[in-house]
Amino acid sequence: MTSVVLITGAATGIGNLTARALAAAGHTVYASMLDVAGRSREHARELEDTAKSEGWDLRVVELDVQSQRSAETAVATVLDERGRLDTVVHNAGHLYIGYVEAFTPADVQRLFDINTVGIQRVNRAVLPHMRHNHGGTLLYVGSTTSVVLPPFLGPYVASKIAADALAQATAYEVGQFGIETTIVMPGPFTQGTDHFPNASRAGDEQRSHAYAALDDLVASLGGAVEALFSTDAHPRAVADEIVRILALPPGTRPFRSVVDFTDAGVEQVNDVLFEAQRRFNNRLGFGDLMPNWA
Repeated sequence: MTSVVLITGAATGIGNLTARALAAAGHTVYASMLDVAGRSREHARELEDTAKSEGWDLRVVELDVQSQRSAETAVATVLDERGRLDTVVHNAGHLYIGYVEAFTPADVQRLFDINTVGIQRVNRAVLPHMRHNHGGTLLYVGSTTSVVLPPFLGPYVASKIAADALAQATAYEVGQFGIETTIVMPGPFTQGTDHFPNASRAGDEQRSHAYAALDDLVASLGGAVEALFSTDAHPRAVADEIVRILALPPGTRPFRSVVDFTDAGVEQVNDVLFEAQRRFNNRLGFGDLMPNWA
């Protein structure tokens, strides 16, 4: 089953791999990214050239998740050109590494604005169309760190937990309009993405220096993650899982899917959490709002 898909943060990493994988599977893909004419120009050109040579139905579109106007414009472009928008893949995100105290309130606000509020902006742009059509899919690229919290990623993890909660709460409501939700939870990857190389550091260098005794631990984070891999871990596996999920018939797609090579036990925690939520919402009288676990 093919669909019209809008992907946020498709310049590099998981978003870029997902755009390619979905287009190769026959979907109509709008790969969105920030500053198409500037810093993302080479990424956009490479995607467009590959799409042309492969015969893919893929186009690049400008979308800044920190701008409601940009989100509205991107969605309007898809609807004007295709007449429908079936799926949004919420992938845009940024990583912070460092000591929580050293991140200024402005640092944390910026990260939440990208990783959490950006989702809300895009949803507000697309949901009127999906509600009108009584159908569609919101697919969120979350993180296993919202369940198993590693050190030295405090603001990032907090933003991903907030985004996960927003996705769940939204699912209760939009599900009543035939709109499905899936949260794909990748584990950590140390290759195939610019997430770690492009990570931001804390804005207060003086506070960071106060934690200098822990610097070696921060520097060892990537190696510690790689030591957990039971096999070669590449984010292409996340793109493949998204393709698999969107190929499933509506009503059979999983609410959560974990793609993790570190054996962190996130699936088991998810099962317990969902059952607790199901019982609680049933007691409230809102059990019918619960999404299908599948």
